[in-house]
Amino acid sequence: MASPELKHPLLSVQQLGRTAVQAVEECGYVAALLVESLYWVVFGSVRHQPVRLPSIFSQMMTIGIGAIPIVFVLSFAVGVMLAIQGIHTLRIFGAESQVVIGIALSVTREFGPLITGVLIAGRSGSALAAQIGTMQVSQEIDALRVMGINPVRYLVSPALLAMLIMVPTLTFFSDLAALFGGAVYSTVELGLGVEAYLQQTLDVLAADDIMQGLIKSVVFAGIIALVGVSNGFSVTGGAEGVGRATTRAVVLSISYIVLADMVFTYFLNR
Repeated sequence: MASPELKHPLLSVQQLGRTAVQAVEECGYVAALLVESLYWVVFGSVRHQPVRLPSIFSQMMTIGIGAIPIVFVLSFAVGVMLAIQGIHTLRIFGAESQVVIGIALSVTREFGPLITGVLIAGRSGSALAAQIGTMQVSQEIDALRVMGINPVRYLVSPALLAMLIMVPTLTFFSDLAALFGGAVYSTVELGLGVEAYLQQTLDVLAADDIMQGLIKSVVFAGIIALVGVSNGFSVTGGAEGVGRATTRAVVLSISYIVLADMVFTYFLNR
């Protein structure tokens, strides 16, 4: 009767150890993918195996252009919500007109890159994991290797470059959409002229505020691309495995984005 009680804590320690080892292995694998993909970007032409521009443009269209409508709608809605909450809070102090400052800083520093990162993680990160996972299950990855095509150069490098270009671009677009949403509501609620709103926004915003959001978006882009492709390459178990990898890619991407945003916010605002 005593043996199960003795085995239980031992099994828990073993499981914890396995989980820690798997986490370290996964981090190492993701780092190796990053280094190898950047290697092909820089030295692919030298080795006569350049990263194909049509593949990059195709990924840019899928990641960036296709996401413009949903980014605009959600960013506009967030701008309106910030204006509603800001006016409601500042009305207590009789300083409703100062809502412009709060909207401008919170959008460019936090909400623009965060909204864009979460949307692209759910939209494009999951698609990357599903695409590569399906190729892995159907042995298309092995076929690429047999034909002498490096899967990282062919699949990862174009996706990573497209993410690094389009996520910051979408973040800037998200900033504009959210500021526009805040301007529309503030104009209606406070009777504040559009020109006055824009002038206050330009007065309070500095280049550092916008750059802070863009720097975050570059990091988010790398997280989305690497988490998506790493989960795709690790798929096992057929269609069910593809579904698990897709779900895991979205959950991990969003989790890492929020944690990275917290770390960046702490250090960039000290």
